[in-house]
Parts: sequence; structure tokens; C-alpha cells
Amino acid sequence: MAEKPVSTNAEPLRLDTILGLLSEPAMADHIHDVGHHGVVEYIDLGGDDIRRHRLRVTTDQGTDCAISLPRNQHLQNGAVLLAEKNRAIVVRMLAREWLRVEPKDAAAALELGYFAGNMHWPVRFESGLLLVELQGPQRRYLDRLDFMVTAGQIRILEAAA
Repeated sequence: MAEKPVSTNAEPLRLDTILGLLSEPAMADHIHDVGHHGVVEYIDLGGDDIRRHRLRVTTDQGTDCAISLPRNQHLQNGAVLLAEKNRAIVVRMLAREWLRVEPKDAAAALELGYFAGNMHWPVRFESGLLLVELQGPQRRYLDRLDFMVTAGQIRILEAAA
């Protein structure tokens, strides 16, 4: 088992570009090789952090990192931020949770969509349902939607990963 590298410097490791993606065959091969002969560290990010260009994080192995990406690069699952001979750092996206909401009819769907847009909630659509990405406690979303539930305009189904 490889020992966990510990950052002894007061300064964090600076990561300022995405070198490639694990979905690219050459990069996947390189990271696979590093995994056999060195250390692959992961930065686990949720929905809010994955959208940021500047953030301070710690890898699963304890390395303190300062990420500062140009505006034309975007973090995503499998983004490789460091690819050395014996060490690599890869972004791993945490599973997103979605609140599944079923509108009663077209008018309720329109009002729900308008409300979700005004709240700046990330959403997606699935078989007549509106899925709201949970970026905080589920209770906060349920409280905001309570007026529509009480009026019978929508039904909350369940949260889904």
C-alpha cells in the first residue's frame, strides 16, 4: 500500500490547467500506469464546486491544492490536473441528488418552471417530471415548494441520485 503524501509546504500545490480527461485513451493509459507505480490522488467535488474556476481543496491523500483555471476550462468528472511519472491528480464528481417533482397539468408545469428559474435552480426534464438538482438540504427545497404542494399543483415524488 502506498504511503499517503503529506504536503509539508505552507504553500498549496497550484493546479492551473486541465491536462486531459480520463476518457481520452492516452491519458487513461498514463493514469493507469501511474496507479501501478505511483500514486493517483482524487479530488472529490460536488455540483457547486465543479462549476468553479478557483477553489482550495484537499485530495483524498491529504495534498493541499489551489485550483485556478482559465475561464475557457471547466472542471468535470475525470479531469486530470496533474500527470507526472509517479503521481497524478484527478477530479471525481460526487453523485448529484435530484428532487423529482410532478406537475398536475400544463399550467402547473409552467408555474413550476417559472418558479425554479427565478430560484436559479439547476433542473432537467424526465418523462413529464421536473428534476431539481439539490445543492443543499432537501428540506430547504421542500419548504420553498410547499405553496404549490398545498395548492395541489405539484406532487413531490422522491429524491434520486
